[in-house]
Amino acid sequence: MKPDPQELARRFNEDEAVWQAYEEKRKLRRLFGPHWLPAQEALDKLDWPEAEQECREVRAVGFFFPEQP
Repeated sequence: MKPDPQELARRFNEDEAVWQAYEEKRKLRRLFGPHWLPAQEALDKLDWPEAEQECREVRAVGFFFPEQP
């Protein structure tokens, strides 16, 4: 089965948005962040999850409706 070209493009665009947000956060942290932070690995652990949270679309299978009393 061939992958859907629109889905591939959507995934690529989402990945690119995450990468750009990550790069921006990394650059800003280097310029204005505390200078006591260890090297690259610490920045990755701080900035990558934050960039993903900002840029990744959350897909839901359904909605939860709490029971009414």
